[in-house]
Amino acid sequence: MTRRRIYLSFIGAFACLLGNVVAQPVPDHADVYPGHSYHGEAFNDGPRQKAYLMGKTGNVRFPITTKSKDAQAFFEQGVGQLHGFWYFEAERSFRQVAVLDPDCTMAYWGMAMANHENEKRAVGFIKKARELLRAVPRRESLYVDCMTDYLLGTGDKKKRQQKYIDTLKTIFTEFPSDIEAKAFYVVRCWQFKVGPPTTALSDMLDDVFKANPLHPAHHFRIHLWDGANPQNAAGSAALCGEAAPRIAHMWHMPGHTYDKLKRYAESAWQQEASSRADHAYTMRDRVLPDQIHNYAHNQEWLIRSLSHIGRVHDAVALAKNLIELPRHPKFNPGTSAGKSSGFGRTRLFELLERYELWEETLKLADTMYLEPREQPSEHVKRLRLIGLAHAGVENKDKLAQIISLLQKQSTKSTATEPKVKPGGKGGKGGIPTLDASAARDNAVKELQVIEKLLAGEGKEALDLVKALKGISQTRLARYYLQAGDQAKAEQLAKQASDTAKNQVAPLASYVEILHAIGKDKECAEAFDRLRKMSGNIDSLDSPVFRRLDAIAKELKLPADWRIKTKWPADFGKRPPLDSIGPLVWQPTPGPAWTLSDVNGKLVSSTQYAGKPTLVICYLGYGCSHCMEQIAKFAADEKKFRDAGISIVAISTDAKDGLQRALNGEKKITLPVVSDPACDVFKAYRAYDDFENQPLHGTFLIDANGLVRWHDIGYEPFMDAAFVLNEAKRLLALPVRR
Repeated sequence: MTRRRIYLSFIGAFACLLGNVVAQPVPDHADVYPGHSYHGEAFNDGPRQKAYLMGKTGNVRFPITTKSKDAQAFFEQGVGQLHGFWYFEAERSFRQVAVLDPDCTMAYWGMAMANHENEKRAVGFIKKARELLRAVPRRESLYVDCMTDYLLGTGDKKKRQQKYIDTLKTIFTEFPSDIEAKAFYVVRCWQFKVGPPTTALSDMLDDVFKANPLHPAHHFRIHLWDGANPQNAAGSAALCGEAAPRIAHMWHMPGHTYDKLKRYAESAWQQEASSRADHAYTMRDRVLPDQIHNYAHNQEWLIRSLSHIGRVHDAVALAKNLIELPRHPKFNPGTSAGKSSGFGRTRLFELLERYELWEETLKLADTMYLEPREQPSEHVKRLRLIGLAHAGVENKDKLAQIISLLQKQSTKSTATEPKVKPGGKGGKGGIPTLDASAARDNAVKELQVIEKLLAGEGKEALDLVKALKGISQTRLARYYLQAGDQAKAEQLAKQASDTAKNQVAPLASYVEILHAIGKDKECAEAFDRLRKMSGNIDSLDSPVFRRLDAIAKELKLPADWRIKTKWPADFGKRPPLDSIGPLVWQPTPGPAWTLSDVNGKLVSSTQYAGKPTLVICYLGYGCSHCMEQIAKFAADEKKFRDAGISIVAISTDAKDGLQRALNGEKKITLPVVSDPACDVFKAYRAYDDFENQPLHGTFLIDANGLVRWHDIGYEPFMDAAFVLNEAKRLLALPVRR
């Protein structure tokens, strides 16, 4: 049978396979590459480990036709995960339903729902659901019908979308107690942009919450009002996370509401809860953080919110953690602006400048955190920050050197350089984005301004300040103040404070400038406003706050002038953040193992303790891709050894297979042990529980037995040079606790 025929026939075989995965031997699929799904390419990237009952994924009641209590429990878990947009885990839950009850129609409906944004896969699932309809109740049949009409129907997509929601309406009309149909109706109307107006949809959710006050559809109300009138979602923002605390996105979405209301302390709390939920999940289930949809987005938003409220040290720690996270060519290549490493670098630069952490900047200048990048704009950005830091500690010689380096800096574009027109609107906060050439010239002028200010040449500095572009109003205000233009300094500082309402750093600078120009009354009033939002400032040791010491003394305020934060009554109930998960991602221990080599000698993971080890789990001598992988890593084995890293290969072959691998034409030169029962594969989650077959796995274990990096999938990881470079980077990092 060809692979194409296998793919086309997967629908008929899927239920049988899932239902009998443990009891029956795996059928012979000799023409399918080891590690690949027996059902075709669409399944290669899907969930391949069995589900477990997580708890706290949403209080939903959705009875289906099944005799299995466990299948019912997994089904309702999957529905809760659907409501939280946790589609990958939802599909896993519904697959588990099919394992427990292969004839369950709604298991396949759930798989289709979990892939409503991937219609190619959803079509196969809904076809299987239709095959199993037979004598199911009308309510379940209608659920299958609405997806069938949408995925398999003909005609204009908008008409199919309308028919979809019309069928959902039929369900909750005929079955008034089915609040799930009403919840799905609301979210599909919002996603499809059809149906009643936002106000009517929001009102419909009241019926859901009347029946179930903590229904996860609070998530949908936040989305409804996210574009406008976020205050209308404040009630749901207070309850959303509590409704499904295991799902990170359910904590994240209220952060949208609070951010738009400029309630940054509450927004930060929500994003931190989301971050902790993601960390708990990824660390438990051996998932790289950047494999999680929206992980990097949530983290960078959290750092921004922490910056707004003055949790400077936590924000810096999180930005550095984003840079430290394992990199992977597919998930987090290290240079992508939209992944953890890119976001971490961007936010760290902003924090160091905003809070004038110049000594910290100089300590990090030659580390991975501020490492040079290929793009000319990144070179300019880095040199400018280092120049600001040298100026901040008044090292005039170093400042002059940085100016000279910037003047010589090439701005020739590279293939990876973003194309942004000079003076374009690509920036944030009203600051235009400059191309590399304009940014370099601007950075030189800015550092020359500071150079002249340090030399006491205020008039000359003032002429240069007026030509600066793309500089924050807060920083410009300080330049104008030091150059002697008090009116302009006050104007810019006020504008910055007004624009960044409820953000502590711009207001602190405004207080300082009002004091410097002798506006004592206005200064006292501004300081009072600052104190009212100061409860989350984690330290007064940054220059932005330290410069207020003398002002606080004049105003007869305590040396620690912060006022403890009181959460508003409408913020709802909140668990301790530590109970949700850890603040930063940390590597977790690799399972111990003991296996036999080709001579029957026992080899244990404890023999590799105390030194880094690369463990390669491969699918036997008969896997040509595996042999190619082993050859690539064997060729670089000396480079790994020189870096202090041992390599050991774990094979699915029994003793005779190992013998062939060690003595055959494709001779393996690495240490290799046998795991025919796949116990180690399963322990490391390099195993497909649904299809009962091992997967390819590569794992970097540090000297303390912690898994610092991994790759698990249907293809072996081939880039030995990438693994070696990433291993050197990761192993140089301390483990955060």
